[in-house]
Amino acid sequence: MKLSIIIPVFDEEKDLEVSLKRVLSFNHAGWEKEIIVVNDGSSDRSLKIASRILKGKRFAKVLDFETNRGKGHAVKEGLKVASGEFVLIQDADLEYHPKDLPSMLDKAKEFDAVYGSRFLGDIKRMSFTHWFGNKFLSFATNILFGQRITDGQTGYKLIKTKLLKNLTLKTSGFDLDTEITIELLKRNIKICEVPISYVARTKAEKKVTIADGVKAFLLLLKRRFSN
Repeated sequence: MKLSIIIPVFDEEKDLEVSLKRVLSFNHAGWEKEIIVVNDGSSDRSLKIASRILKGKRFAKVLDFETNRGKGHAVKEGLKVASGEFVLIQDADLEYHPKDLPSMLDKAKEFDAVYGSRFLGDIKRMSFTHWFGNKFLSFATNILFGQRITDGQTGYKLIKTKLLKNLTLKTSGFDLDTEITIELLKRNIKICEVPISYVARTKAEKKVTIADGVKAFLLLLKRRFSN
């Protein structure tokens, strides 16, 4: 089996090298990996760092876009060239660690969609605002779609490539994480959750804002009551 790891990047020169080295060092029996870095209009050294670290690695691709259009756009562009049976979305910061991947990959034998749940695992440094926002969005998701998931907004999603490519994904920003969950639930796809560790960025480093949370909630309402 092949795993395509899509890494959207926007101005991540501080953490990108460590993040890429973590992904490169990850191996799991029965799986080969493909790394797809999507530089989403970074104004710093992110592109140079990714190109240097992945140079000469036949299983790695670096896509470069001059204009920043958001995480959703970057993931969708990476998905176009993904050749693995499953896709993992891996943020370029250090919040999610590939050490949690084995338990997720093992579940991929039974499920088409596997989420790494922060709220079933170990959380470090998450602010109350961030914690409450994520809890509220998952609660709203469960009420609106009749589900029992703990972390619909997790950034660690492992999904069968063919399925992910067939989802109707229209968003370009951070609300992609919510949109993927919505589309899976509307198709009655069972989402398996496994515990993961999560080390939140500091408030100053965090790119997801309260406005992004509001957009995600409005997206939930809109998609629930539309065809």
